[in-house]
Amino acid sequence: MWDELQLLFVWAPVINIQLILEGIFVGAIFALSAYGLALVWGVMNIKNLAQGDFVIAGGYMAFWLNSLGLPLPLILPIVLVSMFFYGWLVYLLVIRRILDQDMFVSLLATFGLSLLMQQVINRIFGPEVQTVDMQLPVFDAFDNMVTIPSSKLIALGLAAIIAIAVVLFMKKSRTGQAIRATAQDPRAARVLGINIDRVYAFTFAFNSALCGAAGVLVSIIFVIQPFYGITYSMGSFAIVTAAGLGNLPAVIISAFGIGLFTKYCGFFESALEYAAPVAVLITVLLWRQITMSRNRQAVR
Repeated sequence: MWDELQLLFVWAPVINIQLILEGIFVGAIFALSAYGLALVWGVMNIKNLAQGDFVIAGGYMAFWLNSLGLPLPLILPIVLVSMFFYGWLVYLLVIRRILDQDMFVSLLATFGLSLLMQQVINRIFGPEVQTVDMQLPVFDAFDNMVTIPSSKLIALGLAAIIAIAVVLFMKKSRTGQAIRATAQDPRAARVLGINIDRVYAFTFAFNSALCGAAGVLVSIIFVIQPFYGITYSMGSFAIVTAAGLGNLPAVIISAFGIGLFTKYCGFFESALEYAAPVAVLITVLLWRQITMSRNRQAVR
């Protein structure tokens, strides 16, 4: 570890630029996945342990469409629509049945869904690591010590566009307002004539579409594998736990922070990159527990 620290801060500090850029790219993907989880958690009180597997499913769908020769401008909307309807189907078959159950039932149900999705993807595509090669140019700087693939710049731009579209949709559209009203008070929303079941179905399907978009970006800038979903699930849970529900700016800031942390951990040891989100989640939970214990008062 001492050699890596010297390399970062003494011998070749320019490497920090590469790690920061990689952290930003990872953070953009974490932000999309985490905001979808925050919606489902805040509106439906469902803790979706299969969140990362929805991301991987979107990535494999993009990989399959790319193998058919479709360009990225067609792949992204196809995956968005397909994952939206897939999320709606999962809601009808699984999620709707556990809405009124306690937290452990939702955790067990979504964990079972995660295992099922992993095995189905594994059976169809195999356990090999895959990626989508867009065959785009790669920019370099500082004598090739910093490389920036065009695909990652495109992915970052697409993530920003999707995030802006989500914010406008949630604030301006009637459906977005219905989702926010349901999250605040479901009974009052029902009295006002809002179809709560439809809002729940749309929210879960919307989350699935966001995960699908994140999966497309993962497939073109990183790698996908059937069992890599746990990384994005843990990262999303850590971000939502740290940022809170429904706070998109805090979600984005937390996502970039965790992205930077995972890339720096991966620089010291490649295995630590996948353990970093879990470590962040545990740290956030411990901090929240300590904060709550300080504010706890005896009832008199």
